[in-house]
Amino acid sequence: MQLEQDAHWMRQALAEAQAAALAGEVPVGAVVVKDGQVIATGRNAPVLGNDPTAHAEIVALRAAAQHLGNYRLDGCTLYVTLEPCAMCSGAMLHARVQRVVFGAPDPKTGAAGSVLNLFGHAELNHHTDVQGGVLAHECSALLGTFFRQRRTQQRAQALARHPLRDDALRTPDAAFADLAGYPWAPHYISDLPSLAGLRMHYLDEGPQQSPRTWLCLHGNPSWSYLYRHMLPVFLAAGDRVVAPDLIGFGKSDKPKKDGFHQFAWHRQVLLELVDRLDLRNTVLVVQDWGGILGLTLPMDMPGRFAGLLVMNTMLATGDAPLPPGFAQWREMCAKKPLYSVARLFARGNPHLTSSECAAYDAPFPDRGYRAALRAFPALVPGQADAEGAAVSRAARDFWQHDWQGRSLMAVGVQDPVLGMPAMQALQRDIRGCPPPIVLPQAGHFVPEHGQALAVQAVEYFRP
Repeated sequence: MQLEQDAHWMRQALAEAQAAALAGEVPVGAVVVKDGQVIATGRNAPVLGNDPTAHAEIVALRAAAQHLGNYRLDGCTLYVTLEPCAMCSGAMLHARVQRVVFGAPDPKTGAAGSVLNLFGHAELNHHTDVQGGVLAHECSALLGTFFRQRRTQQRAQALARHPLRDDALRTPDAAFADLAGYPWAPHYISDLPSLAGLRMHYLDEGPQQSPRTWLCLHGNPSWSYLYRHMLPVFLAAGDRVVAPDLIGFGKSDKPKKDGFHQFAWHRQVLLELVDRLDLRNTVLVVQDWGGILGLTLPMDMPGRFAGLLVMNTMLATGDAPLPPGFAQWREMCAKKPLYSVARLFARGNPHLTSSECAAYDAPFPDRGYRAALRAFPALVPGQADAEGAAVSRAARDFWQHDWQGRSLMAVGVQDPVLGMPAMQALQRDIRGCPPPIVLPQAGHFVPEHGQALAVQAVEYFRP
């Protein structure tokens, strides 16, 4: 009998939830029942009301209190389609609600047993009975349909703002869902002159007027996910952090043809991005291709850069042999262009979880998305007349003679591609660069061990 009654009143709460969905709100509905009669209803309305407290339960509680002329709701049962959050649970306890019945559990914010159970504390002076799971399937289905439709709408809006070029691919958003340790909101830009409509993704976190900005440039075959351990440290210091994905990597668009990728073009895109975002007092943070390209930027805009944090990279000037380890890497990429990015990271970083390794593979769901991975090894200038060699030699002159900022270098000594000898050579080319910080356990992808390094860098580069 009680189950039938609960289902009956929950269907009325579901009707309120459906009305909320039609209004563009997350579909949660509530009803308050006393003596077998509905005395109040509520539906989610925080968006329409610009009110963070306008959850369905709070709306219903307010209406019930007005109906009874008393903020104490003795003898009342509140039915709600989604497990209450901490705010709503606290309000129910204050209102002395006799019983709470909810539909779908909420594993992210539920405070009636999923994340925590506010109703289970014996120390409280009022105890509310709780029943969950009533019409849970129907309640969950309504929420699932709403969020699927909203994601579809958001994708359509994003495509309208940044239409996909015929000669490029775009990794589906679903590939990046629930990435381990990567909670930041995406930003996109497609109107830089050099992009010509390609969509570039970047992270931009922290206050834009911060006295210090960290520009974090990734290499091949990684993307901005590489800096997930360092970003929180920079942000905790009150700084701004910008971390773009190079075109062909991460969440950025991926041209279909290998030949699209050119050293000068990628460099120009980065110069335009720095200018568009108006980055100032910037610490340039580079690893691998992030340095091969990034180390050529400050000479064109020296007033924007105040520091350099450099990790396992090089200036490919074409007048010196490339490191033997890099030559072996280039040969491997040519012979096995479909190598697994996840397995590559797992071999070089055994401490990574399987989900973290999979996150590095996420941008490349099939071979069509891998043009940059195939092209970049061959783009490193190995001869004096190779594209990018001359600008890299000019950059070397800048770092040797004109650099006015502070520098910090870290070396992962387990790196088989660009280890200690390459980094010591680069150190000699950077004016005022102190001896490198040696990370014995780190390999090529130093930022994977970068949390402690970031703490040290925050202090070292303090304005």
